[in-house]
Parts: sequence; structure tokens; C-alpha cells
Amino acid sequence: MPELPEVETVRRTLQPAVGAKIVAVWDSGKPLHMQRKPPRKKLRSLIGARITKIRRHGKYLLVDTDTPDSLLVHLGMTGRFLIVGEATPRANHTHLVLWLDDGRELRFVDARRFGQLDVVARDKEKQHAALSILGPDPIEHGLDGDLLYTRSRGRKSTLKAFVLDQGVLAGVGNIYASEALWKAQLRPTRRAHKLTHDTARRLAEAILEVLHNALDNGGTTLSDFVNADGVEGENAEYLWVYGRAGEACLRCKSTIRRAVHQGRATYYCPTCQTP
Repeated sequence: MPELPEVETVRRTLQPAVGAKIVAVWDSGKPLHMQRKPPRKKLRSLIGARITKIRRHGKYLLVDTDTPDSLLVHLGMTGRFLIVGEATPRANHTHLVLWLDDGRELRFVDARRFGQLDVVARDKEKQHAALSILGPDPIEHGLDGDLLYTRSRGRKSTLKAFVLDQGVLAGVGNIYASEALWKAQLRPTRRAHKLTHDTARRLAEAILEVLHNALDNGGTTLSDFVNADGVEGENAEYLWVYGRAGEACLRCKSTIRRAVHQGRATYYCPTCQTP
């Protein structure tokens, strides 16, 4: 699933759409995510609106307009949000097309339909069910050890689950949780309430470092992710531990292991990530 760096990369590459007017809207009529039916009426209310800004919170994009409404987009597992010329052939599994007055189109493509589309009232978006549960965004709002230490008090979950909890931090997913825990030299199965001020600081610094590294490399493409121009990210070439089971740890040369925790693959070094 695209995580914060991938969604932020999409946001940045969508910037050329700012200032354009939405002149027509088409949707596939197929429901996405847990929606029983697409929000067709709300989507068509965007016709005539001009795009003023594109924002992000965690893994969610918000396309603001000069009306009171914003388009909410979540890429899910296989979603792509593209800006293309109107002559570009429409891909299979396209679920939304916004025609712009400059001859381009915004298209949402999602083969597995785990993504999400909605229209929300701007300034009230945090009341939306998907956004109301989210914690702070580490890139937009900053992150330090004090925040992680405070939020870890009384938490008996593993550190991996703690970092993945979108109510703790918005946007960190499976890839970057493994990367950050390796960088901070913390075992994924360690209990969150055992974080000290020092280890919480190390973890916060590691999370920010792995997110910024991924942003610098255009995100991580393992299968489906591309930016709004259809370009794959290059960060997979720079991952320290994720996907490297059986290879040598870049820090201590021990063999990287793979385990499954709560249904998700976790990569770690059994030697330098202290239990």
C-alpha cells in the first residue's frame, strides 16, 4: 500500500493541476473500499469548480476547490491518481475522470478497488470518518521523541504495531516501519510501553529520516505505485532492510530475517536490533 512518501510524491506531481477548472466528471459506477455505492452525486457537484490547492494528511489526498468542497482520495493498495492528456488511452479499472479546462484529465485508477473517493466540506474534513481517527502527520506537523514517548505510555502492543497505528502517526506503513525500527536499532516485537526517552528520540529521528529519504527518491515502487505522471519511484533500491531477508545486515553483517507479525511481513536484524 502506498505510504506517506508515495502519497506526498503524488501530491507534488499533481501540482500542475492547481488553477485548472473541472468542466466534467465521469465515474465508473463501481463502489470502492467499503462504500456500498460511489458518491456520484457529490462527485458531480465538483463540475465548474476550480482547483486551488492539493493537500495531504497521512495517506489521504485532499484536492481543494474554490467551492466549499474538497475531493478526498485514498490510493488503497493499487490506486493511481494520474494527470494525463485527454488523448491518453484510458486504462482498465479507471473509476473517476475529472476533465480540466486546459485539455488534461485527472484519472483515478484502482484495479483492486481498495481505494476511496469522497467529497468533503473543507475545514470540516477532520470530521470525516476516515480522517477523524488520524494522529499527526510527521512531515506536516513534525515529530519528536516526546510525542512518541507520551503516546507509548500504557501501550502493551509491539513497537511495530505502535508505529503502524494511524491514530499515533498518520502515514507510516509496513515498509517504513521496518526501515525505521532497523535504523533505530529496536526489535519490532519489543513492547511500546518499554520505550525510554532515549529510544523514543531515536525512533522519532529514524522515522523522519526514512520518510525524507523515500521522498528524495520519489517513493518506493514494489508493484503498482507510480506518481501522477506515471513514473515509478526509485526508493526500493535504497531500502536498508525491507525485502532483504537472507541478505547481510548493512550495519553488522548478520543475516536479515523475515517474520510475520499480525499478518504483515516484518524484516529485521536479530543481532543489532536489540530485543
